[in-house]
Amino acid sequence: MIPWPKLAFGALILAALAWAVIEIRQDGAQSFKNSIERQNNEAAGQSDTARSSYDRCLDGGGLWNFGAQQCDRASSGSRD
Repeated sequence: MIPWPKLAFGALILAALAWAVIEIRQDGAQSFKNSIERQNNEAAGQSDTARSSYDRCLDGGGLWNFGAQQCDRASSGSRD
């Protein structure tokens, strides 16, 4: 005779373990996606800050020094 209660209980345990593994993998994938999104948002913010600094420099009559990543103000004297 086949022990149906034991087989049913074993199948239930196996299904619970499979569900737990799937949930853990999905949670890990979501966590990884969130970390990438945070990095992207931070990079976008830094890019916006750098771009606005560059624009403010040029609008104020300065000259952007790309090596130093800062604005060098134009000299007050003209060399025409």
